Amino acid sequence: MAYTIKVNGKAHTADVEADTPLLWVLRDTLGMVGTKFGCGAGLCGACTVHLDGVAVRSCQTQISRVGTKAVTTIEGMAETTLGATVQKAWIDHDVMQCGYCQAGQIMSATSLLSKTPKPSDEQIESAMTGNICRCACYTRIRTAIRQAAGIDTPLGAAPAPQQVLASAAASTPAKG
Repeated sequence: MAYTIKVNGKAHTADVEADTPLLWVLRDTLGMVGTKFGCGAGLCGACTVHLDGVAVRSCQTQISRVGTKAVTTIEGMAETTLGATVQKAWIDHDVMQCGYCQAGQIMSATSLLSKTPKPSDEQIESAMTGNICRCACYTRIRTAIRQAAGIDTPLGAAPAPQQVLASAAASTPAKG
């Protein structure tokens, strides 16, 4: 069956079975590979996306249940002020090691901050529970969330995510 879903502000049609997880629609059908497969059971958080701003596990969300809800993935996160702020805090605090879980971590953090702009450490811990980081970057994740919330002072003048991507693209040698 064909489903039309709104992802990062754009309508996309996917001809898939009703019970197909949103994760596989995003990755395999739409080619949006920023959302990661971790456990397939909704326990690790690597596949977290937003449905109307609420963090959900896309591996456990059937495409037939998305309906008219807006889907936001990590690919669309930098387009929002809050998303860009969180991503900059991640860069400032060098949160990533292997990076595999970070899309889900950022999606959960932005969902928290959209509802609770100045969270306590307990609220951060609660909101991030279920997002597993095998590299154990939890302290840096919490510190980055606190910076994005304006609770802690930013570390320094790290460039915004768009500047990092533009700089990387400009420095890539042409093939030929």
